[in-house]
Order: sequence, then C-alpha cells, then structure tokens
Amino acid sequence: MNVADIKQFIVSVLATELSPTLYYHGLHHVLDVVEAADRIARAECITDTESLDLLRTAALFHDVGFLSTYKGHEEVGCTYVQRVLPDFGYEPEQIRAICGMIMATRIPQEPRTKLEEILCDADLDYLGRDDFEPIAHSLYKELMAREMVTDELVWNRIQVNFLGNHHYWTPTAIATRQAVKEKHLDTLKLLVGV
Repeated sequence: MNVADIKQFIVSVLATELSPTLYYHGLHHVLDVVEAADRIARAECITDTESLDLLRTAALFHDVGFLSTYKGHEEVGCTYVQRVLPDFGYEPEQIRAICGMIMATRIPQEPRTKLEEILCDADLDYLGRDDFEPIAHSLYKELMAREMVTDELVWNRIQVNFLGNHHYWTPTAIATRQAVKEKHLDTLKLLVGV
C-alpha cells in the first residue's frame, strides 16, 4: 500500500478532471475530509498504520465517482478504486475495506465498522463547525447548477430535514460537533418558520 503515491495520483486527477460546478464536492472538500478523518481517528485512538492508511485512502477516494456521475457516485467510486488501487499495492481485502467506507457515506449513512463511522463523521464534519454557512452555500450553488433545488427557501427546508435527521457516530464527533450543529439547525428552523 503506497498512500503517498496514491494521494499524489488522486489529487492530480480530481484537480484536473472534476467538474468546475462541483462547488461543494470539489478537491477542497476531499482534502477537508482527509484532515477531519485524521483528527477524528487520533481522538478515537486509532493508531495502527494500516487502519490509518486505509482510512486516508478511503477519504481521498470517497467522492471519486463524481468524475463520471452525480447520483450513485459511491458505487462508481468503488468500481474506480477496484480498478486503480491494485496498481499501488493494495490487496483485495484492503480494497474491500475502502469500498465499505466509501459506501457507508451514502445517505442515509449506515456505517458498520469504526473506520466507516469515522469517515461518515469526517464527510459531514462541517455540519457542526463555524464555517457551516459558506460550505452549505457552496452545496446550494452546486445543486442549483444541476436544477436539483429551485430557491433558498426550498434549500433551507431541505437543510432543516437533513440536519434534523443526521446524527454523528463517533464519541469524538458527538462531543465536538453536535452542539454547534444543533445551533445551525435552530437558525435554519427560524428561517423557514418551523
């Protein structure tokens, strides 16, 4: 498993091949998720090198399916990693673990392992951060570009529903992100009159 080489490879691919209208799901999001996954893993006492390498690889590739599709990108991403990762020294069982983490990020999230829980929490880390509003706005712009939302009121109702149904999985994310996420939800409820 050569994580340094695979990171260089996928960062180059995502930087050059992702649609410029992926205002939220761009390379910046992928790198943010990698950082959040590392932080959560440390706090959750994940220390073995292989687990950390698998988690970082899954974080780097969790949205690679956006290269070719918007809906169902997780499945497409798994096909991509099954094709690419063997060339970087990844074994079949390692690729299965990475695909499990990628698939766990599909909404609604259904993680079954600790590493899957960490990646799910890292993927939606922004929901409980102070930079929630500009990041959420980038997703609004992305969905508007695809005609998947019609206006800000509809978008804010979607966000109320999403935040209301979302929950963090790891004790770390619950302790560090839940309270701020609830404040964002309260603000959104006021905006839509709920």
